[in-house]
This record gives sequence, C-alpha cells and structure tokens, in this order.
Amino acid sequence: MNPRLASLALWMLLSLAVAVVGGLASIEAGAFYAQLRLPVWAPPGWVFGPVWTLLYALMAVAAWLVSGTAPSRRRTIALTLYVAQLVPNALWSWLFFRWRLGGLALADIAILWILVSLTRQTFHRQRALAALLLLPYLLWISFAMALNYVVWRLNPQLLG
Repeated sequence: MNPRLASLALWMLLSLAVAVVGGLASIEAGAFYAQLRLPVWAPPGWVFGPVWTLLYALMAVAAWLVSGTAPSRRRTIALTLYVAQLVPNALWSWLFFRWRLGGLALADIAILWILVSLTRQTFHRQRALAALLLLPYLLWISFAMALNYVVWRLNPQLLG
C-alpha cells in the first residue's frame, strides 16, 4: 500500500476509534435527549450522527495533511495537540449521556474547545488547509458548548 494512503487510513482509524468510544456512551442518548428540556434552537437528535461523521472525517484528513509535512518540532507539537484533544472529545459523551454530569461535561467541552483552538493554530503553521478543515469542528464545539450549558441549566434534576 502507498505510505501516504496508509497514513490516511491510520488517521481515519484513530477518528473511528474515538467515535466508537464516544458512541458506546451514547447508545441510549436518543431516549435521554428526548427527556430533556431543550432550547428552541436545539437540533433534533438525528442531526448529531451525520454531523459527527463528517467532522471526524475532516479531522482525520486535517491530521493526515499535517503528518505529511516535513518532520519538525512544530509538526510534533501540532499532532500531539491533535491526539490530546481526542481525549476530551471521547470523554464528553460519557460525562453527559452515560454519567449525566452536565457541569463536568461543560468543563470537558471547554477544555476541548481550547485544545482544538490550539490545534488549529499549530496546524495553520504546517498546512493552512488542515486548519481550515478543523474550522467546522471548532464551530460545532462552540455550538455544542452553548447547548451543553443551556441544557444543563434547564435540567438540574437530570444533569446533576
């Protein structure tokens, strides 16, 4: 197999692994989401799956583009930040849907937002297109953070 295609496949598999870890916590998310008091601007539950599928693909391509740049300390930092942000990404679903800890989920997504912002900055220094591919992810996290906050405040009995 072509080394560049193998690299892309590895970044895609890493994204898939994170999606699976988060997905395991979200198995009953649809039923739980339907119980919550939601703001009028909350999307229907079915939107999340397709959005996250696209975001994970864009994230993997962005990381792949950066991994293809010349080895350097900056590239190492960029890819380390990328991998680091995957941890709070996967953890959020566990905090919110499985353990129903709205406040901790909010703290987690705030950390995720910071890490993705830093990742975008470091990616931009390597490949501008990679940073651009992370923009929808950052925008979605911004939206999700606001939604997390409002839903947590509207549902103190369900999201301790």
